[in-house]
Amino acid sequence: MSSHILIIRLSAFGDVAMTVPAISVLRDNYPAVKITILTTEFFSALYNQIPNINFLFFKPKHKSIYGLFRLSRKINNINPDLIIDLHDVLRTKILRMFLVYKFNRISVIDKGREEKKSLINGSIFRRLKLMHQRYADVFSLEKMKIKLELFKTYSKIDMRDKTCEFDLNTKLVGIAPFARHKCKEYSEENILKLIDLIDPSCQILIFGAPGDEEKKIKKISEKKTNTYIISSNYSLNDQMAVISNLDVMISMDSANGHIASLFGINVITIWGATHPFAGYKPFNQPEKNSIMPDLKKFPKTPVTIYGSDCPKDYVNAINSIRPETIFKRLNELV
Repeated sequence: MSSHILIIRLSAFGDVAMTVPAISVLRDNYPAVKITILTTEFFSALYNQIPNINFLFFKPKHKSIYGLFRLSRKINNINPDLIIDLHDVLRTKILRMFLVYKFNRISVIDKGREEKKSLINGSIFRRLKLMHQRYADVFSLEKMKIKLELFKTYSKIDMRDKTCEFDLNTKLVGIAPFARHKCKEYSEENILKLIDLIDPSCQILIFGAPGDEEKKIKKISEKKTNTYIISSNYSLNDQMAVISNLDVMISMDSANGHIASLFGINVITIWGATHPFAGYKPFNQPEKNSIMPDLKKFPKTPVTIYGSDCPKDYVNAINSIRPETIFKRLNELV
């Protein structure tokens, strides 16, 4: 049994969040094992309810080959006896190349890349293994049992001592309308229509990143009295605290939905050119919570796994979903 495990997952936001259930169960099952996670300092907050986690931070200076070499020296210094690569991209492959001479125990995730290619080219249309399970499976290669059903959802965070614009004693509906790729974003017009359908007694918290997303949120919020911006004034720890108090999260195929699922919050996920069959559905969410586009109009869905390289005629597939469809499911949950 290993005494010190280094786990590598450098990015992206939602993908890092999806590693939490497996790492949480690992921590519970093997309390004596030292766990170090190599990720960015920003993403480290995602593990804030898992005890006794150590971090090695991936920084911009590590992006070059020389930077990765310097990072490998730091890994040598902390001396793990097992390395788990939950990312398996060019950077981590180069990093593993620098490490292989000293560390002969390196296990790497099987991302199912060929299966995913078959899914988007239409060769198959079936549910692939969840990424959460793929993360857990890497540990089984090292004879460590990780049963995801044992994951203990994160605890709700008490915010009564915080000064908030919104009222914690009302129904709180989170909406995260943005994503890295356009084909995974619900339009401003449709968001406004959805907000109009929601009972005004509910308070709507709109999540987004600082910059362009925040500008869009402000534009939406200016038109509605019961909406609040959760953006640049909130750290990731603060945003997680807010999410833990939601009654429901409405999210695109993006990180906020994955974070909400860690707290056992109902997550309504809006899919466009991507599809839950690829394995990126938020953890422990029922099928009814996945809202799909009109497959008669967009029969080739999914046409992309992550949202990149989306065919032009599918970029707007997400907006074939009527706000009334989302509201119907919301009404069943709140």
